[in-house]
Amino acid sequence: MSAAETSRVRYRRPRKAESIEARLLEHVQRLGEEHPPIPLDSADFTMKRPDLLASRFGGVVAYMTRVELEVERNVLELNLLLPDPPPVDKLFYAEVWSPQEIHHGLLLDKLQSLAGLPGSPPNVDKISFQLRFLGALAKLPSIQDISRMLYYLTGVATEQSAILAYNLLHKGLLDLDERAVASTIIAPIRRQEPGHFAYYKIAARGLWSEMAPWQKWLVRMLRKQSFEVVGAYNKRQRGEFGGVMEALGITTDGDEGIRKYAQQIGRVERDLLWAQKQGLRFPGYVLDALRNAVRLHRR
Repeated sequence: MSAAETSRVRYRRPRKAESIEARLLEHVQRLGEEHPPIPLDSADFTMKRPDLLASRFGGVVAYMTRVELEVERNVLELNLLLPDPPPVDKLFYAEVWSPQEIHHGLLLDKLQSLAGLPGSPPNVDKISFQLRFLGALAKLPSIQDISRMLYYLTGVATEQSAILAYNLLHKGLLDLDERAVASTIIAPIRRQEPGHFAYYKIAARGLWSEMAPWQKWLVRMLRKQSFEVVGAYNKRQRGEFGGVMEALGITTDGDEGIRKYAQQIGRVERDLLWAQKQGLRFPGYVLDALRNAVRLHRR
């Protein structure tokens, strides 16, 4: 899809919405130009102590690999949930975000294989009944806007989690003196995540300003009921995410460390969804989900 095609608006929108779409389009074009998918042959998989790397960060690498490779299914879900999205959304997730993330997954998959770690098969095609049901409702424009808002909020939390995780993993690998892996695999991956986060944040703020009160109320309720830690779709995966938090040192300071993590993940939706609650550091459901993941891991 060309820039000219994506810039054509099929229906008249308020000037503010047009401004947001123009800003998003510029951002997506810049991401595509400056951050193409990381070439697989650019990575140096040399490891000094693959056994130690696997012992310390095997669970982290396995979890991240699965989540990155499940982007293929995520695109199918988005096509279902957003039957008539703004062109810039589709340009972003189909032509920029998805190719970048799939390459992240392929790089991490090779790393875990060379480190002697078992593979973690991703779910690339099975879509839940709940999402199929929401996709059917999303044919109504007012409901699709709610789906879009939930998509943006999930994207914000997911990318913020990824930024924090890759930063901590990069530091941990340097502490192990695994400089080749840290500098040619993890560092290039983490450079691409902030651009994704920025897209979701801009889009979320723009759409929230246009939504009717009843839509905002429903978004708050659905988000409160459906929030989950990134990449977790069942009890086992929630426990695995708790293991990721522990391996990366997020729980070193106990519950205070988890609370700081919740604050970082939930900042954007706190400012949007819960702005009326003065002094709120983060939505309580974010902290509850993180605590639950840690509890499941420790059982």
